[in-house]
This record gives sequence, structure tokens and C-alpha cells, in this order.
Amino acid sequence: MAKLNAARRNALPKTSFVFPGSRAYPIHTRQHGISALGRVKQHGTPAQQRAVRTAVCRRYPGLPACKR
Repeated sequence: MAKLNAARRNALPKTSFVFPGSRAYPIHTRQHGISALGRVKQHGTPAQQRAVRTAVCRRYPGLPACKR
């Protein structure tokens, strides 16, 4: 996975984030979507976990986490 530095993160459109207002959990690539699922599982509230899973699965339906 390519490192996402501040300049590249700031250049991403709002649609690349699960929470566009706070620009949290970028999911612009499949690998970042997988990472977002793992990070929110560790640090997110149940509501955030549902939102991230919904957004990632909508964008990448073929992921193993989305086949439940």
C-alpha cells in the first residue's frame, strides 16, 4: 500500500472518505478500505464501525468482510 502523506491526503476528494466532514477513514483504494475496517474495529465506536463497514462494502463488495 502506498504511503498516504499529508499532501496526498489533502488532495483527495471528500468522496474518498467515510466521514467527509472530518476527512476520516480514507477508502480511495481497496487496501485503504481494508485498513479502515481494521482501524475502526480497534478504535471506533459501534456506530462508526457500522458506518465504515457500510461505506467500504458499498465501494468494494468483493471483500471477505462484506460477504456475511
